[in-house]
Amino acid sequence: MQRQTPSLALSPSIRYDLALPTIIAPARLLLTLALLLSVFAPSSRAAVANHPPTPVAPAAFSADDFDWREVVPYLFDAAALPGEQGIQAVLENSKVLRAYVANEVRSECSPHKNACAATGDSSTLDKEVSKRIDEIVQEGMVHRHKAAFVDYQLTRQPFPFSEIAAVKSEKNPETYITLSLAGRSYTAADVQAKYGAPYDTDIVQWYSVFKYRLENPRYTSKAVFEIDPVDGAVIKVAVSVKLKKQKNHH
Repeated sequence: MQRQTPSLALSPSIRYDLALPTIIAPARLLLTLALLLSVFAPSSRAAVANHPPTPVAPAAFSADDFDWREVVPYLFDAAALPGEQGIQAVLENSKVLRAYVANEVRSECSPHKNACAATGDSSTLDKEVSKRIDEIVQEGMVHRHKAAFVDYQLTRQPFPFSEIAAVKSEKNPETYITLSLAGRSYTAADVQAKYGAPYDTDIVQWYSVFKYRLENPRYTSKAVFEIDPVDGAVIKVAVSVKLKKQKNHH
């Protein structure tokens, strides 16, 4: 698996709305993806011999499969953990990253490979995905200015996202995740169809911003979508969770 050098590039609006440190640029269910295997139905044993097993095909995954509200529970749990543990919790439970890594595992399978995690049962694939995400975290972890972060490029395309980053403040109980979109097919109309009208909008530099939030007695969560005003394509989404101070009850 190709490892990438962290290079965060969080846009000004997301830095402001998510209160990230200025030097940092830029969820509950473990994803078990269905295995897509091509099945042949030969009429004789000779036909079976002439048709070796085909490679395991990548599972389909779209930008609409991501739901920022599903990320919130993991960000909430991670906010109470030390930096590296928090990052690990966020990325291991990321539906997007698990789908991407699972496709990478599948791509390594071939008719000449007997041992292949994607051709076993779903738990075998799931364990291999978790193992590789652990490696991504260990190799990509950066600590800087009282924050821990991992920025990982999703270079295997086609895939709806091109980059994922997780940030955990080591000073405050705050956690963030950002996703950059790879194409132009996911639009502002798709966002509103799924989440409704944003509670606030803004225009920063050349792009538009849609803002969503969830309020809870224990935390505040925000989602910020950067949108190209020309064609309405979503460029990036960032989700944050900040824990609230709890009052002591005697």
